[in-house]
Amino acid sequence: MAFCLLCLSLCSPDLLAAALPREREVVVITVDGVINPVAAEYIGKALKEVNGINAGALTGRSAGGRSPEHIEALVLRLDTPGGLDSSMRSIVRDIVASDVPVVVFVAPSGARAASAGVFITMAAHIAAMAPGTNIGAAHPVSVGRKMDKVMSEKVTNDAAAYIRSIARERGRNAEWAEEAVRKSVSITETEALKKNVIDLVAPDIKSLLSEIDGKEVKTAAGEQALRTSGAKVIEREMGIRDKILDFISNPDVAYILMLLGFYGLFFELTSPGAIFPGVVGGICLILGFYALQTLPVNYAGLLLIVLGIILFVLEVKIISHGLLTAGGLLALVLGSLMLFESSSPLFKLSLSTVLFAAFITAAFFSLTVRLAYRAYKRKPVTGAEGLIGLEGTAKTEITHGGGMVFVHGELWSAFSDEAIRSGEKVIVEEVKGLKVRVRKFS
Repeated sequence: MAFCLLCLSLCSPDLLAAALPREREVVVITVDGVINPVAAEYIGKALKEVNGINAGALTGRSAGGRSPEHIEALVLRLDTPGGLDSSMRSIVRDIVASDVPVVVFVAPSGARAASAGVFITMAAHIAAMAPGTNIGAAHPVSVGRKMDKVMSEKVTNDAAAYIRSIARERGRNAEWAEEAVRKSVSITETEALKKNVIDLVAPDIKSLLSEIDGKEVKTAAGEQALRTSGAKVIEREMGIRDKILDFISNPDVAYILMLLGFYGLFFELTSPGAIFPGVVGGICLILGFYALQTLPVNYAGLLLIVLGIILFVLEVKIISHGLLTAGGLLALVLGSLMLFESSSPLFKLSLSTVLFAAFITAAFFSLTVRLAYRAYKRKPVTGAEGLIGLEGTAKTEITHGGGMVFVHGELWSAFSDEAIRSGEKVIVEEVKGLKVRVRKFS
């Protein structure tokens, strides 16, 4: 026994790792929403992590005092209405290149794998759906600009060929996959199972892992047999950073952040030294611009919004009796409606958000203009101009040659075009240097 232990201690790390029992694990990640760069990064990181863990287990790096970890599969729980083509293709590439088997599970009940979700499901080594779910409607739509008939046909043909090649590689129904792209067909989970679009229907993760146990799949590393029954399930949630970035990638949120950024900078420029509005505005503007890079932005709409903000600012500086406000409101509404030019509802601003933002902006600047106009018309209360019209008392006789008057709690040198006796009430008519011209109070 001592001799065997000595030989084992001299073995290479690879042999040592192979000699130890491996702790089988299954990692579960969830994508519930639009397929965008944030979702692609989240899935890519998870695949890189599980592939790295398995590679470490093979070289014995995880065998320090315990059994090396081994990830049997990565389960992607999916519920998506679709998303960006570029993000979808990035996810598909990561799945195809993975040594660890990837299971796409369209769940829970009521979930869907539409548009880009169809491609991702087709690319999985194992495709499963929960009861009460559906898959399909993968026809490409224009994002960022309108497509003419020729361009639309090219994009459709490209997407059809792409999904057909994925389906054939995984041994799934390539004809239905092409119809999902060309005709936007959609089917339920039972129909998908009958048509060989998916591999199985399972109500939950536990049942899914039991049913796929023993199945053989072809990964980038070759044929592998799944050993998922009884494996430890590890949930890998999206991090705070990714959750925040995913939240601000919503068109409505990106739009509001951009407006808040403009307002913050406006307050800072009109009230230098306030600091807080400038800091908040700068942060909101940067976050808004980050979100805009993940969305199909129409720059004509963006320029109209900027023009609207400029017109509102000018209304504060120039009294136009509402003309600049009306022009700014029109530019803001038109620019907002044009900002995200896409036929997909996933990348459009809701009309209620646009109208609410326009109303708040118009109300704010209208109030600002009204207060500025009142301040302009209000009589000054300080300085030489503040003395005009005030009532005072003659402390001496006042003639054209001079005299003294008590006004505003102060003694002033005064003169008058008429003779005023001491003690009479007077009104200040004009301030000339350090003298005031007064007249009798009547």
